[in-house]
Amino acid sequence: MLEGYSTISYLAALTRRIKLGLLVTCNFFRNPGLLVKIVSTIDVLSGGRAYLGIGAGWFEREAKGLGIAFPSLRERFERLEENLQIAKQMWAGNVKPFEGKHYQLAEPLNNPQPLSKPHPPILIGGEGEKKTLRLVAKYADACNFVMRPTFEYVDGRAFESREKSLDILRKSLDVLRRKLAILRQHCSDVGRPYDDIEKTVVAYILVPDAMDTAEVIGICRQLADLGFQHVIFAMPNVHEIKPLEIIGNEVIPTVAEFKKED
Repeated sequence: MLEGYSTISYLAALTRRIKLGLLVTCNFFRNPGLLVKIVSTIDVLSGGRAYLGIGAGWFEREAKGLGIAFPSLRERFERLEENLQIAKQMWAGNVKPFEGKHYQLAEPLNNPQPLSKPHPPILIGGEGEKKTLRLVAKYADACNFVMRPTFEYVDGRAFESREKSLDILRKSLDVLRRKLAILRQHCSDVGRPYDDIEKTVVAYILVPDAMDTAEVIGICRQLADLGFQHVIFAMPNVHEIKPLEIIGNEVIPTVAEFKKED
């Protein structure tokens, strides 16, 4: 895939309304101070449309393949929390030295500051119940979960068993419901309003090959009922124009009404 920040910088110049961010940045691929500068720069140049999507990182093969050290799981989460602390400090305009276990910044300058106020939204991706969701409650403006695909897609062909798909969907919704309950408890533990956090979810869809418009809208309705405000479609056939036209013309206008109804 394309390098993310180069790509959204390019998209910032070509677009006027879309939000610009990664789902999600591997936190140890870039120095935290530089990462904050990158997101701040894109926010300024795009007129305030950037967000910071970030996670602990998981893809060992990619890291080692690019010559980047792959820390232990514990260290990855320690680095993620320090990264979040650095972002908060720099976006607050605080230039005092940051002395962490893994990162030391002598003077974390960040000029110009982002246009987004109080700063570009921070989205933390991941579903870990003890560490990730605790960090969401403590630092994030948004969280992101992932639903299992309800279809199989092999060599450009879709395979779907209706009964199996419904079972997968039911189980996925149960998992998401439990994760949200755990996030709510973490918010209570840290004294943070649960409703302050935007709930986002990745849903795998395949129209028109394996799913029709009504099925996609139905999934969105069920996700909205759980409290999700933002559904991000992952589409294996995204390179084809027809599925995008279906989503734009038939799905988005309908699901956009959900918020008004609620």
